[in-house]
Amino acid sequence: MEELQIFTRIIEVLRLQPVLTLFLILGMGYLIGGIKIGSFSLGPVAGVLFAGIFLGHYDFRMSPGAQAVGFALFIFSVGYQAGPRFFDVLRKDGLKYFALAIVIAGTGFTIAVIATNILSLAPGTSAGLLSGGLTSSPTLAAAQEALRAGQVTPPPGVTADAMIGNVATGYAITYIFGLAGLIAMIKLLPQILGIDLEKEAKALEAKDESAISSQQSNVSARMYRVTNEDFTKIPAKQLREQYWDKTSVVKLRRNGEIINLGPEDYLQIGDELGILAPIDFFTKTVSQVGEEVSPDVNAEKHTETARIVVVNKNAVGKSLAELQIAKRFTVLLTGVSRMGIKLPLTTDFKLGKGDVIDVVGMVENVDFLGEEIGHVERDIEETDMVTFAFGIAIGVVVGLLTITVGSLSIGLGSAGGLLASGLTIGYLRSIHPTFGRLPSAARWILMEFGLLLFMAGVGLRAGGDILETLAETGPTLVLAGITVTIIPIFVGYFFGRKVLKIHPVLLFGGITGSMTSGASLSVVTKAANSSIPSLGYTGAYAFANVLLTVAGSIILLF
Repeated sequence: MEELQIFTRIIEVLRLQPVLTLFLILGMGYLIGGIKIGSFSLGPVAGVLFAGIFLGHYDFRMSPGAQAVGFALFIFSVGYQAGPRFFDVLRKDGLKYFALAIVIAGTGFTIAVIATNILSLAPGTSAGLLSGGLTSSPTLAAAQEALRAGQVTPPPGVTADAMIGNVATGYAITYIFGLAGLIAMIKLLPQILGIDLEKEAKALEAKDESAISSQQSNVSARMYRVTNEDFTKIPAKQLREQYWDKTSVVKLRRNGEIINLGPEDYLQIGDELGILAPIDFFTKTVSQVGEEVSPDVNAEKHTETARIVVVNKNAVGKSLAELQIAKRFTVLLTGVSRMGIKLPLTTDFKLGKGDVIDVVGMVENVDFLGEEIGHVERDIEETDMVTFAFGIAIGVVVGLLTITVGSLSIGLGSAGGLLASGLTIGYLRSIHPTFGRLPSAARWILMEFGLLLFMAGVGLRAGGDILETLAETGPTLVLAGITVTIIPIFVGYFFGRKVLKIHPVLLFGGITGSMTSGASLSVVTKAANSSIPSLGYTGAYAFANVLLTVAGSIILLF
């Protein structure tokens, strides 16, 4: 009895403190999402959803204004992140991933509509079914906002608020299997089809005879003096082929002068090698050459770590082998990321617009490389808040614009307007690097906070009716969600292999990207023991986010 009174008192305090309640939900969500069962965890989105459902059961609600702010931050950031790649890839070699994303989204859309009609599910449930089955938060956000903004008119006898609730509960009930089922299927499907992802990934990597090592860390600058005579008997060309890791920066000093060895030249006893490289390169390779000596100056004090955004036309589409970053610019390449996803470093890897490369080198050399390929990001803590604020405002205004065709009003709606604004600003940013700066860390927090703020509102709204919905249509809704999750995976795989001819390792990455599931990507990369699937993921992810956002409002019309 006393425990019940304490709990009731806590609920009363929370009702009077909405800020406390919100951040309690977010904190609880992260704790719940971080719980691992084997290698499986729900993640923060599902965690916040469940924390919200718990308090929603006690009739807590979030202010529509607060949820709308979260929605705006999330959808605009999704567009901004996709902007550089979306237009660039669409014009070039991304049509196969665009087609893959369309087929998977279209299959899920069709199944959700058919299931809703056959099972006579409540209006709005189809959007929850699609977003939960495909684990697509943008779909959910777009559907609820379309109803809230009056873009979609509810059927007679049904209120917009009731449909919003149906979207939320449909999503909450189907999301868990969507997440767990997708991960399980992505893990089992290669085994069912007899595909050894690790073997396939190695075969794909073997096509690049001069593969670079993976993302580098623990970089150091050191100097060695040649004392091992064995290394003075090997021509420079053979030394490079046998010992160089293709990224480390090596400078040769002889008699106080920096020299470059020709292919048939040789090292001499007493030569000094100034090297900028990962620690492993020193311990496994360079230590054989001779003794480490103290440099004249502390090279590490004159080097910097920087990020360079690829925007220049003469760099976009070029491979790392063509750029020869270490040889031409004496800068160490430590990593490449695309849309926040780390990608494999191989010499045949081609840079795309908006890619971010991490480098270590002398300040002047980093600047030289920056002029060649794009824009050096040093003041990465600065955000162009003017562009960010007006970008969201413009997106909302664009979403309000409609064209009347007969009795039908056609418009992008808030989701479409914000997405279009984000795409445009993200793309313009890739052309003019000084415009619209939104560093990756700032974009992550805005996107993550916006999504979780919105998701907390969804959980609170779903908590009020989830038990009733489970009692009435729970089993059939779960079954429908299972079909929305599984069938698009099979359709996407066979379409990708038979029609698009995508390599299996890249295809599984593309399927996870088409379903916007970062958790599933980690399963694929682990199974392949390679980061190559990330190339397929990033190829499809930008398109999938856009397509599934648009689908969220369209599906309500069926």
